[in-house]
Amino acid sequence: MIEIERKFKVAGDFSEEVAYSRRITQGYICAGQGANVRVRISGEEAFLTIKGPSDEKLWSRYEFEQKIPLPDAVELMKLCVTGLIDKVRHYIPKGGHVWEVDVFYGDNEGLVIAEIELSSENETFDKPSWIGEEVTSDKRYYNSMLSQIPYNQWKKNKLT
Repeated sequence: MIEIERKFKVAGDFSEEVAYSRRITQGYICAGQGANVRVRISGEEAFLTIKGPSDEKLWSRYEFEQKIPLPDAVELMKLCVTGLIDKVRHYIPKGGHVWEVDVFYGDNEGLVIAEIELSSENETFDKPSWIGEEVTSDKRYYNSMLSQIPYNQWKKNKLT
């Protein structure tokens, strides 16, 4: 399946619009060369995901995701080659789409990113008032990159 996704910084309060939220922990068994293998625990569910390289605009890429038993995910987390991502994902239905707003913790504390999945790259959508700058084409905001160079290191490494 091809995933078409856009990412934005959050620049306002979205809390009144949240339908539900889930705590997510994820790590990367393999990350690099444009592809990655991710293990994710979301609430009481777990998933193994393989993502291929992104297109030129960094909007679209192949994604395979399979639900796996939670105990297997716990064991697979031990194989992760980079730091773990800890976040709460808030789901916000708006304008026929569901915005996913990730509030990061741990080494990525202070980062809040909103994502929207689209059915085509040309699909139009309304941006809520709390949406800020688009960062889709900035690889630093990929979760796989945040696991390697967390948000709290950006100033130290002069990445901001």
